[in-house]
Amino acid sequence: MKYVSQFLRILVFCWLGEVLHALLPVPVPASIYGLALLLGALKAGLVRLEQVREAAGFLIAVFPLLFVPGAVGIMELGELLAGIWLPVLLAVSLVTVLVMAAAGWAAQAVIRRKGARHG
Repeated sequence: MKYVSQFLRILVFCWLGEVLHALLPVPVPASIYGLALLLGALKAGLVRLEQVREAAGFLIAVFPLLFVPGAVGIMELGELLAGIWLPVLLAVSLVTVLVMAAAGWAAQAVIRRKGARHG
C-alpha cells in the first residue's frame, strides 16, 4: 500500500503538470512542470521525501527502459538518417558535450554551496 500511495502522490504532480501545460501558452513539456511542482513541494515541506522515496527510486531504476521505444523508432528511420548522418552526429556530439559541461558545472556549484554551509 505504501508504494501505491507514493505513486499516487507522484501522479498528482504529473497531472498538475498536464493542467499547467494546457493552461499556459509556454512551450514547456508537462513533465517539466510536474517535476518543478514536485521539487517546489519538497522544498516547501508540503511533501516529505519519505512520502515518495521508494516509488521515485523504482522509477529511476526503470528509467532506461523508457528509451527503448524511442531507440526503436530511430532504427526505423535508418534510411532517412543515412542521408543526413553527419549533421545528426555533429548535433548529438555537441549537445552531449554541452549537457555534460552543464551537469558538471551544476554539480560543482552544489558541492561549493554545501562546502560553504558546512565549512
